[in-house]
Amino acid sequence: MLTAPARTEQLAARAARVMPGGVSSPVRALRAVGDGPLFVDRGRGSRLFDAEGAALIDYVCSWGAAIAGHAHPLVIESVERAVRDGLGFGASTRIEVELAEEIADRVPGIERVRFVCSGTEAVMSAVRLARAATQRDLIVKFEGCYHGHSDALLAAAGSGLATLGLPGSPGVPQAAARDTIVLPFNDQSRLEAIFDELGERIACIILEPIAGNMGVVPAGPAFLLAARRLTDEHGALLIFDEVMTGFRVARGGAQERLGVRADLVTLGKVIGGGLPVGAYAGRASLMDLVAPAGPVYQAGTLAGNPVAVAAGLATLRLLDNRAYEQLEAMGQLLQHGLVDGCARRRIEAHVERVGSMISIFFGIHAPPRSYAQVRAADHESFAAFFRAMRARGVLLPPSGFESWFVSLAHDRSAIAGTLDAAANALQALECSLAAPVPQGSES
Repeated sequence: MLTAPARTEQLAARAARVMPGGVSSPVRALRAVGDGPLFVDRGRGSRLFDAEGAALIDYVCSWGAAIAGHAHPLVIESVERAVRDGLGFGASTRIEVELAEEIADRVPGIERVRFVCSGTEAVMSAVRLARAATQRDLIVKFEGCYHGHSDALLAAAGSGLATLGLPGSPGVPQAAARDTIVLPFNDQSRLEAIFDELGERIACIILEPIAGNMGVVPAGPAFLLAARRLTDEHGALLIFDEVMTGFRVARGGAQERLGVRADLVTLGKVIGGGLPVGAYAGRASLMDLVAPAGPVYQAGTLAGNPVAVAAGLATLRLLDNRAYEQLEAMGQLLQHGLVDGCARRRIEAHVERVGSMISIFFGIHAPPRSYAQVRAADHESFAAFFRAMRARGVLLPPSGFESWFVSLAHDRSAIAGTLDAAANALQALECSLAAPVPQGSES
């Protein structure tokens, strides 16, 4: 039997030999927070169990997908039932129709849904559709908003690129990003100016109505209304990237919560319940441009996979009004506890929350509203806080540029355990911040 640290170290060594950086997605390496490696054996409820068998209260939640918690019995039962009938057929199934109907019933303005296999695919396809519908090429996105890793949308993205300090990515040709206009998030005057200059050439605005890839940063009401007004006035389309917020912040997603309707919506995470599913959706007049109803081509071998949509449908059926009340209450309890903990230790920080999405920004007291303001936060303190929390049995997203997620499995006991760990972690952080800098150290 391997000793506790040896099993993780052995897995990390094996992974490094056959996988770039030893991971399948960059943030999993935990390098930005000076930690790692982490290998998970299983999840139950609000907890993960690592390769050594240690339990961690989990706020990654499969990057927001596991809104019901890990291995929820009804979700697992639905998946097992689907698996017994086959893994995939390359043909339409009853259950994907049911999931599309459920989505259309919940989200304002959705009449048609096209399933894909990831959020990245959903965004690529929605942008293609917007360009075809408007017969224009330019797209507007915002600094710190991450819309997947397609070439045209990696410019000034948040999420992993922000975590790794990369401005874009080698291998993306200049031509791919030439028609992407990047503006500061929440900057209404810049948005109005670009439409005054180029409005007749702009196909769409794409934005996260509640950004979760630079920490939680909601779009301001006036900014959202300006985006809606400008696209209407200039014949462009408004795309909400709700891969993260869809069915997490409200029954009808951010559109319902914020009261602004988009032309197209991209979805993911929650609609797969932890399995790979994405979708783009909108009114019939737009979506019927997609093949085979119309000329805009998009296809996918595994799109609408019956096992994945079974997990998503079971998850959505758990999300009734009572579930959202619970998510709101537990998110509020966590937020208030973190605010109180920082105040007791006289640690400057702002805790931002929208529903069950939450993040903490050290070194600032005002709520950040732009990528520049998020970058100005104290990310070294976040890294120290992450390590201290993990050591005390709580797993946070390994970056100050990511949202934490509360699930239905995070009950009062899990929140209390988290806040107990946070009290100790913040005490350790206070001591490190107050410690004098050794003489001879670099400033």
